[in-house]
Amino acid sequence: MDDLSKLIHIELDDSGLPAPTPEVERERKVALFDLMEENVFGLVSRNGKEVPAGPYQLFLSIKDRRVVCDVRTEDGSPASEFHLSVSPLKQVIKDYFQICESYFDAVKKLPPAQIEAIDMGRRGIHDEGSRQLLERLEGKIRTDMPTARRLFTLICVLHMRG
Repeated sequence: MDDLSKLIHIELDDSGLPAPTPEVERERKVALFDLMEENVFGLVSRNGKEVPAGPYQLFLSIKDRRVVCDVRTEDGSPASEFHLSVSPLKQVIKDYFQICESYFDAVKKLPPAQIEAIDMGRRGIHDEGSRQLLERLEGKIRTDMPTARRLFTLICVLHMRG
């Protein structure tokens, strides 16, 4: 991928959603920061239509239990919009947030070895969710695993607040 196949702006539409916990807000901020530092994101031509060149802006929201991905060009012109059902990701999102809660609690009171074991499980579930997201994005965007991991985090944040 070239330098144009990347995200230069990401925005979450969390209007009307309850305020996040401090831990969830931290996860969101880290994912957004890491995405802006490094990402791979390119639109895939569908139905033989040419796609606008990047770099891109991405606006994520949840509507009717679907993740809405509104992709725009650098100047804000519409480039693509697609909706992903949350249903196929629902169990892994639930598992991820349950283990995150265990991890956040463990950090406060357990020894490092136990924290590390919980964190390994957390990373494994996060990887599984990211792989599932990559499959769901196939034919819509080209991306890599690190970018999918960060996008999965943002979808989790929106889903759990929505």
